[in-house]
Amino acid sequence: MPLLLALETSSTVCSVALYKEERLLGSAELQIEKSHSSHITVMITQVLSNCSVELGQLSAVAVSGGPGSYTGLRIGSSTAKGLCYALDIPLIEVSTLYGLAAQVIEAIPNPERFLFCPMVDARRMEVYTCLLNHKLEEVVPIAPVVISEEFLTEKLSQQQIIFFGSGAGKLKALKEDVPNALFLEAVLPSAKPIGRLALQKYQQAQFEDVAYYEPFYLKEVYITTPTKNKAK
Repeated sequence: MPLLLALETSSTVCSVALYKEERLLGSAELQIEKSHSSHITVMITQVLSNCSVELGQLSAVAVSGGPGSYTGLRIGSSTAKGLCYALDIPLIEVSTLYGLAAQVIEAIPNPERFLFCPMVDARRMEVYTCLLNHKLEEVVPIAPVVISEEFLTEKLSQQQIIFFGSGAGKLKALKEDVPNALFLEAVLPSAKPIGRLALQKYQQAQFEDVAYYEPFYLKEVYITTPTKNKAK
């Protein structure tokens, strides 16, 4: 029976979950901004200890692979890769957007009636998003999108779409009165759906190359130079 450790660090949420096959053994979560680097290893240790599991018993490590915060994704991937390398176990990536959608799909009745649009906030009016059906099949692929009144207008004329995630508020301000647009609040990234989705990949041996794996940043990292260090 596989023991799988899942990590979610793509946003301000730092989350750890431990699964034995499909059963959640334990989890821990913090919603403290910029806490990932100082807390994630402590959280892993605590969850494993609380579940009476040793590191050497792990079968695989799953990580939320983005899109999301560059720093958060880097911390999560580095931690996951380090564990996989040291323990010689597989690394599994799960899309952050798929993890968000899985939470909603599992929580609502008759999810086949809807399409699902997870949104991760980016700069200005931009979001990272995709459109999925209830089987997590892509109707519109993952991409950075600038939100406008025309966003998904054609799809909304055909079917109800549920919008959620940190970027959904940008669209809600433009489309709140559109009949087929439904908005959910407080759907946050979590290691729990990452673990559940990773178990399916584990069974199909869909693993990442530990040496070369990089998170799905989606866009180039935006770095500014502090004013005091700019050349005069």
